[in-house]
Amino acid sequence: MRIRNHRDFWSGVLFITTGLLFMALSRQYTLGTAAKMGPGYFPTILGGLMAFLGLLILLPSLAKRGPEVRVAKMDFKAILLVLVAVAVYAATLPKLGFIVSLFLLIGISSLASHEYKLKTTLISSIVLLVFSWLVFVKGLELQFPFLPFFLTR
Repeated sequence: MRIRNHRDFWSGVLFITTGLLFMALSRQYTLGTAAKMGPGYFPTILGGLMAFLGLLILLPSLAKRGPEVRVAKMDFKAILLVLVAVAVYAATLPKLGFIVSLFLLIGISSLASHEYKLKTTLISSIVLLVFSWLVFVKGLELQFPFLPFFLTR
């Protein structure tokens, strides 16, 4: 059996593995029934559906017909920069506030792009800051520091 579409094959393997892992880990909880669901019911059903979806994605990748599709090389620098950006955001939010943390998040993660432009990054930061402020501070009324600790009373 020859793999024709490597991208779909590995996506299917990932879905199947994740679904089976959810099903295995949810075994420690009571399953219950459809009428009276236990805490393990939803992750078990969801894991089974995810594994089934993975199988539906994987099987056509083994077909004899169809184009040959390879998986593109991963850009580990970009992945690392995005992970570092999220970690910096989480670490700086309590002390530096939402404004500075969001600018750091967008600034660091934008360095992962091969089309990085400072002007675009600044515009994106301002638009996302205003939108996030409207949604999280005004709309949802979440309580987190908006300004750095040295600018608050």
